[in-house]
Amino acid sequence: MQTQFNILNITRNNLLEAIEGLSTEQLNQIPAGFNNSIIWNTAHILVTQQLLCYTLSGTVCKIDAAIIDKYRKGTNVENPASLEEIAYIKKMLVETVDMLKQDYADKEFGPYKVYTTSYNITLNTVEEAITFNNVHEGLHLGYIMAQKRTL
Repeated sequence: MQTQFNILNITRNNLLEAIEGLSTEQLNQIPAGFNNSIIWNTAHILVTQQLLCYTLSGTVCKIDAAIIDKYRKGTNVENPASLEEIAYIKKMLVETVDMLKQDYADKEFGPYKVYTTSYNITLNTVEEAITFNNVHEGLHLGYIMAQKRTL
């Protein structure tokens, strides 16, 4: 699992580097041809990791429930993210990597509720969820990089 945690950490660092220096307006802009903003994709990465790894294993999520409700699968931008919300998202992108590693080491995750993703991959264990989450984050990092080119 150490490799999966390393991939997660590198992806999150690449994400934070990609959005570094973007204004609140740029982060909230929905470019032509896209359904959501850069900050939506960024927060969605955070939320999905929590849902796949924590919720489906019967473990309490580590992030604010309002963020989960606003950025989960199937949501769209309704209101722009504030500076405070953006700062929280960035902070939690960093902190939840170490939280996940520690919670995994401490065997905090309960029995996993089998889940088939929209990518058509069935997850049976938290280990499979951690691995798939890296695929999901890479996909959304790609969206963010494409969106950034339109700014």
